Amino acid sequence: MLLSRFVEQCEQLFGSDARLLLAVSGGRDSMALEHLCKRAGFNYAIAHCNFHLRGADSERDERFVRQLATQHRREIFVAQFDTSSYAAEHGLSIEEAAREQRYAFFEHVRSEQGFDYIVVAHHRDDTIETFFINLLRGTGISGLRGMRALNGFVARPLLAFGRAEIDAYIGEHNIEYVEDVTNAELVYRRNEIRHRLLPLLREMSPSFDSTMQRTMNYLADAEQVYMDRVGDLRAAMIKSDAAESYSIAIDDVRSLKPQCTLLYELLKPFGFNVAQVEDILCALDAPSGRRFLTEQYVLVKDRERLLIVSRKGDGVTDVVPQIETDRMPVPADISLLRSMTTATTAFFDADKVALPIRLRHWQEGDRFCPFGMRGSQLVSDYFSDHKLSLVEKREQWLLVDADERVLWIVGRRTDRRASVTTETEQMLRVTIC
Repeated sequence: MLLSRFVEQCEQLFGSDARLLLAVSGGRDSMALEHLCKRAGFNYAIAHCNFHLRGADSERDERFVRQLATQHRREIFVAQFDTSSYAAEHGLSIEEAAREQRYAFFEHVRSEQGFDYIVVAHHRDDTIETFFINLLRGTGISGLRGMRALNGFVARPLLAFGRAEIDAYIGEHNIEYVEDVTNAELVYRRNEIRHRLLPLLREMSPSFDSTMQRTMNYLADAEQVYMDRVGDLRAAMIKSDAAESYSIAIDDVRSLKPQCTLLYELLKPFGFNVAQVEDILCALDAPSGRRFLTEQYVLVKDRERLLIVSRKGDGVTDVVPQIETDRMPVPADISLLRSMTTATTAFFDADKVALPIRLRHWQEGDRFCPFGMRGSQLVSDYFSDHKLSLVEKREQWLLVDADERVLWIVGRRTDRRASVTTETEQMLRVTIC
């Protein structure tokens, strides 16, 4: 009997006395979950998200769930989201944006109202679909092991059941639900997998579902072995130098095998992504001072270490780098300057620079004349053209002269008005340390 198996799953996950927050959309899976929890006698309230993505249907779903809560005498928490705007603002797909908003809301209610667990209605078919979604977009081992039945405060007691079992339970008990018409639209990758790929695989292999479950269980075990290794490396290699300040010896980084994969795992808790880790590895032989940013941390390449410092308070991001200058003759072939220019060194016509020079961050209205281009450009437009994040914009250094003229967006582009030409008598080399 499905109810007895469900209760057994719940006992293993959170016991019978836990105070639960049920995520209820009004769809068939969440309505089956609510029905089972009610029959089992669990202490629960209901949470519902209105993402305002389906017009009148979104309002219908909210009314349906509110009525359910009233009929079953359950406390209900409802959130209203402008998901389309959130997705555009954060560069996310609609599905990713809705997921972020949903779980942030659930966790807020859980912590504020004192619930023990958030219970969601994912079942076995969902975790198989997620396996293929992650496989198609590229993922590490954690993306292939399937959903966890218990992940922090999020519990999924229906993972032991397939969609067919849940549909049969709904029919047996005449459970009302609302149909999300977008579940049939193939514009969403999950729906393509659900309606096209999985039926084909089940036709090819009648034991597909059980085989997939075993495979994901094997991958979960492999991930545990892998993460134990990563944990050992993290304990051995990451040194805590002060409060929210860490370092990794570059020699230790060079010894990692596979290098990129393991360094990513070490830096992942600080918010660094794979692309940044690849750039960090390329910078190991670069001069000191290269910086890489996340929302909460900055990583600085030092001579022998990678320094990781919290961006809260007086961290490394608040320290203005030093400027070294020296005058020097212009080479006979000024094209040689191209190879001499680096992310931390630039050359200017000494007679065209009003001293003293200094470093500061971007200010509204800053404008410069990019070397190699005609006309002038707002620095803010340059940032937008090169897709700098808000964090990168805040952290970017500008070299300005005594007249507040922008000479150099450090590490990126110099101003042509002070560039070295064949008429330059003496040039000024500027090095950022």
